[in-house]
Amino acid sequence: MKIPQHIVLFPDGNRRWAKNQGLSSLEGHKKGYEKLKMLCAWCEDRGVKTLTAFGFSTENWNRSEVEVTYLMKLLEDALLMFKNDKDLNDKGVKVKVIGQRERLPESLQSTIKEIEQFTKDNTKLFLNLAISYGGKWDILQAVKKIIENKIPLENLNEQLFESYLSTAGLPNPDLIIRAGGEMRMSNFVLWQGAYSELYFSPKLWPDFTQKDLDMALKEFDVRLRRFGK
Repeated sequence: MKIPQHIVLFPDGNRRWAKNQGLSSLEGHKKGYEKLKMLCAWCEDRGVKTLTAFGFSTENWNRSEVEVTYLMKLLEDALLMFKNDKDLNDKGVKVKVIGQRERLPESLQSTIKEIEQFTKDNTKLFLNLAISYGGKWDILQAVKKIIENKIPLENLNEQLFESYLSTAGLPNPDLIIRAGGEMRMSNFVLWQGAYSELYFSPKLWPDFTQKDLDMALKEFDVRLRRFGK
C-alpha cells in the first residue's frame, strides 16, 4: 500500500459534536485535541512521517472573546501535554508551530518555543501545528520576505518561493483529510496543497477513528496521481 508521507488534517466538527452531546463548545474542543494525540500514534504506526493539523485559523480570531481565550489556553495546555506525555516522547514526535506567532498570548508563545526546543531532536513523526494560520497569509508573508530580501526577479521560481513559506523544508502534502462533512479548503495550505489528494469524512472530528483513517489511506492508495501530466 502507498502511504502518504505528509498528511494535512482539518479536525472539523468539535463544536457540532459538543452540541449533539449536550455539552459546551469548549468541551468539544477539548475532545478534539485529545483525538489529535491519538491520531499522532495512528499515523506513526502506519508509516506517515509528517502530520500538519489546523489548530486555529486567522479567521478564528472573529469568534467570541470567551471562546478565543479558551482556545488559546487549550492550545497551550495541549502543547504542554505533548511535552509531558511519555508515549508521545517515546514515539519521537517533533513539534513545530506555523502561523502568526506575534498575535498569540505571550505565555503561548513561550510554550511554543519550549516545546519546539524540547522535541527538536525527535525524528519519527513531525507534527506541524497551524496556529493563527491562513493560506493567504502564508503566501503574502512569503512575498513580503522576498521583497525585503531584494531577490532579483529572474531568480524567482517555485522552488525559491516555497523556501519562504512557513512550511519550508517539508514535502508538500500528499493527502488532505477533512473531517466534519465540510468540503472546502478554508484558506489552508493553498499553495502547498495544489496537487494533494483530498479526502472528506462525514464524521465529526471527535468521532474519527482508526478505521476512518484506514479508509482514507485505502482511498489514497487507489488514486492515480498524475500531477497534471
